[in-house]
Amino acid sequence: MATAFSVQSGVSGAATAAVTTRPVTQPAAAKPNIVFVLTDDMSSNLLPYMPQVQKLQSQGTSFSDFVVSNSLCCPSRSSILTGEYPHNTGVLSNEGPNGGFNAFHDNGLEKDTFAAALKAKGYRTAMMGKYLNGYDPQATVDGQQPYVPQGWSQWDVVGNGYPEYKYKLAHNHTIEPHGKKNKDYLTDVLSKKGQSFITKSAAANKPFMLEVALFTPHGPSRPARRDKKDFPGLTAPQGPAFDKLPTNAPPWLARQNPLTRSEKNTIDKKFRKRAQSLQAVDKMLGKLRQTLTRAHVADKTYVVFSSDNGFHLGEYRLKAGKQTAFDTDVRVPLVIAGPGVAAGRTSHAQVSNIDFAPTFEEIGGAAVSSRVDGHSMLPLLDGRPAAGWRTANLIEHRHAQQAPDDPDNHGTESISPPNYRAMRTNSYTYVEYDSGAKEYYNLRTDPDELHNIAGRLSRARLAKLHTALTRLRKCQGDGCWSAGHP
Repeated sequence: MATAFSVQSGVSGAATAAVTTRPVTQPAAAKPNIVFVLTDDMSSNLLPYMPQVQKLQSQGTSFSDFVVSNSLCCPSRSSILTGEYPHNTGVLSNEGPNGGFNAFHDNGLEKDTFAAALKAKGYRTAMMGKYLNGYDPQATVDGQQPYVPQGWSQWDVVGNGYPEYKYKLAHNHTIEPHGKKNKDYLTDVLSKKGQSFITKSAAANKPFMLEVALFTPHGPSRPARRDKKDFPGLTAPQGPAFDKLPTNAPPWLARQNPLTRSEKNTIDKKFRKRAQSLQAVDKMLGKLRQTLTRAHVADKTYVVFSSDNGFHLGEYRLKAGKQTAFDTDVRVPLVIAGPGVAAGRTSHAQVSNIDFAPTFEEIGGAAVSSRVDGHSMLPLLDGRPAAGWRTANLIEHRHAQQAPDDPDNHGTESISPPNYRAMRTNSYTYVEYDSGAKEYYNLRTDPDELHNIAGRLSRARLAKLHTALTRLRKCQGDGCWSAGHP
C-alpha cells in the first residue's frame, strides 16, 4: 500500500474527538442483563461440536458475516471493549509499544469501555478469564496489586491461563493460586464464578453485565481431563482451500510449500484437541443459562457468544495460525439470544467486533460516545431486514516479529503477513499491502477465496476500491458509519 499506517494520527484523533453522544433508542428505564461468552481463536468449523451453542442458535440470531477488525487477540479485544478500530485504539499487536495491556492502559482506554459506561448506569459488571495480553495479576499498576481497571465491579482475571491449570487468578485485589487438580481447571472455575455472579446480582435486583473470556480453544488447547478422549479419530476438515495456494497469491503466501504428511497429522491432532477443549466451554454456556433460569432473569437477559478471531489449520498451505485477511481468520461465530431477538434466524448483515460496545451500551441505556466507530446491533435482532446497515468492514494488520514467549507463536508455525489493510463486503474481500501487492476475491463466485483477480480489475475499479479502503482506514467515530457504505 502506498500510504504508511499512522498510529500517532489515529490515537491523537481519538483523544481529541468531540465528546458528543449518539441518541439512545433503548428506554433508559429498561435495563436488561448481558452475558457475553468470548472464546479465543475459535473458527466456525468447530460449531458442530458445541450442542449448547447450537441450542442458542435455535433460540436466537446468528450472524453469517461477523468480521473482526484485526485477527489477533489483543487488538481485537481492544476493539470489543471500546467499539473502536485498531487505528483509533492504537493497540496493534499483543506486545511492544503499540500492543498488549500496556498500550491499552497507557492510551487511557479503560475509561472508554462498555463496562465503564454500564457501571455508570447502575450495572454490576464482571470480567472473568482473559483480559488483554500482558496483564499480570502479580504486577503493580497505578499503585494497585492486583490491578483492577475502572468499570468493573468484579474482577476474576488470569494472566497466563493457556495451560488451564497452575495459574494465579486476580479476584478483585487479592490473588487466588490454583493448582493442577480437576477442580482447578480454569474454564470450570470461571463457570462457577459466573454462575455465582448471576445469582447474587439477580438476588440484589441489580442489572448486570458478565463477560466470561476464555483462553480456549487457543493453543495448547488443553481439554478438561474428562474430555481428553472425546472425538476419537476426529480429523481436521479439508475443504477446497486445504493445502491449496490461491492463484496469483501475494509473495508472502506464494512461497509456502505443500503440507507434508507429518504436518497434516499434526493439524488433525490440533483440531481434535481444539474440539475437546471447547467441551467445557459449551458446558459452561449451558450452566450459565440454567442459572439465569433459576434466578428468574432468563427472559430479560441477552446471551452473546462469539470469538476474538478465527483460525486457519492447513488452509492456503498455512499451518496453525491467524492474522490473514482470509475468512478463516476474520469471519467468526456470533450468536445472540434475548428479549425480542428473532429465534432460529441468520442475519447476513456486515457486523464487526466494533459493534459490541455500542450494542451493550444501548441495551443498558448508556449514551454512546461519538468516538465509537461501531454501531448498535439491536436493530438487527428482531428479524426485520437490515435496511441501511453498513456494507463493508475494515480489517487491519500490523506485522510483528513474534517473541518466543508470545502465546500466538504457536510453536513457530504461525506466520505474520506483511502490513495490510482490507475491506470485506458480502460480495468481495479486497486487500492492500504496504508493498503494493493486492488481493481481490469475489466471494459470490469464489467463496473459498482461491482466485486472486486483483490483476484483472480495471484501473478505475482499483481506484474506487483504494478510495473506499482509505476512507475506512482513516475513519473515526461517526465517520466510520458513512465510510462503511462504499
